[in-house]
Amino acid sequence: MSGHNKWSQIKNKKASEDAKKSTVFSMHARAIAMEARAVNGNRGSARLRAAIEKARAANMPAENIERATLRGGGAGNESYEEVSYEVYGPGGTALIIVGMTDNKNRTAAELRHLLGIHDASLASPGSAEWAFVRSGDTWVPKVLTKVNEADQRALELLIDALDEHADVKSIFSNAEKS
Repeated sequence: MSGHNKWSQIKNKKASEDAKKSTVFSMHARAIAMEARAVNGNRGSARLRAAIEKARAANMPAENIERATLRGGGAGNESYEEVSYEVYGPGGTALIIVGMTDNKNRTAAELRHLLGIHDASLASPGSAEWAFVRSGDTWVPKVLTKVNEADQRALELLIDALDEHADVKSIFSNAEKS
């Protein structure tokens, strides 16, 4: 009668929830470290305060927030930087992937592998950016691309796979929603 032990069910549920929290906390820690690095650890910066508030809203422990701030201010060995990649996806859709990484080469290789699996490819700088206009921290499509249902499903699978990558912060597409 395996699987009927109450503790094993609780343990599995807790492990799943802890893994989700860990992913969210590490994303916020990278954002805080990157902002702290940009402002040399100045806690008075509006962008750093906003990143800290987002982390607090996700119930991130204060100790983790402090550690991330110190790491970004130069106390740690790691330094995160913001990167963006231009991609051509299924059906000729243009995508812009924005992320934070401590190793550009590793992230580029991992993304290239993911893109290859999903019939997409990295584009040279500027080749997909023309289809978007930057508005603050987001990219708004100025040219929409119509895609058929099969390409739409493939694009959704690609975006889901990219969302699961730890270094990816946001993804923007010019695919027309049908």
